[in-house]
Amino acid sequence: MKLARDYPDVVIGCCGGGSNLSGIGFPFLRDKIDGGRNPRIVAVEPASCPTLTKGVYAYDFGDTAKLTPMLKMYTLGHDFVPPGIHAGGLRYHGSSAVLSQLYHEKLLEGQAYGQLAVFASALTFARSEGILPAPESSHAIHAAIVEAKRADEEGKSKAILFNLSGHGYFDLAAYDDFRNGRLQDHEHPSEAIEAALVRLPKVDL
Repeated sequence: MKLARDYPDVVIGCCGGGSNLSGIGFPFLRDKIDGGRNPRIVAVEPASCPTLTKGVYAYDFGDTAKLTPMLKMYTLGHDFVPPGIHAGGLRYHGSSAVLSQLYHEKLLEGQAYGQLAVFASALTFARSEGILPAPESSHAIHAAIVEAKRADEEGKSKAILFNLSGHGYFDLAAYDDFRNGRLQDHEHPSEAIEAALVRLPKVDL
């Protein structure tokens, strides 16, 4: 951004466990915390695995076998199993402890989208830029397009920074499924999330 002589109004990253979002967003958090600038940091997740947007902030295991230490995180429950969407890297039941705390303190925002809208934005990006993005990265791309359209509607100029974290050349079957109408949106039902959360470990503090 320094090379571009600009500064982002909004920073966007896809979010499963949190590494992509942290890599692109955390460098700007110091400015936000210090009060020097106030960029929005946006975590984008699948509607079928809405860890931040529908999960709870609680102690949980990091794996279904319950072998890892418990951490306080936003979680859908360690035995949560989402639908088999094509963004496999975004199907983790929890978020990192650091990212979860920042989200809990409202230093980050969360958004969730269905995979049909995400793949449509991915193809728009591929036709515009000549780069075929991974389904995971395409969540960030879709959120960036939503932000850009909103800015146009509001008559505002915004610097939007997003993380293109991977190519989609190993995901051509997913693109073929999308183009031929074989993909479906999955919004995980609240009842299933609530059932998984009931099985969270009991922690005495």
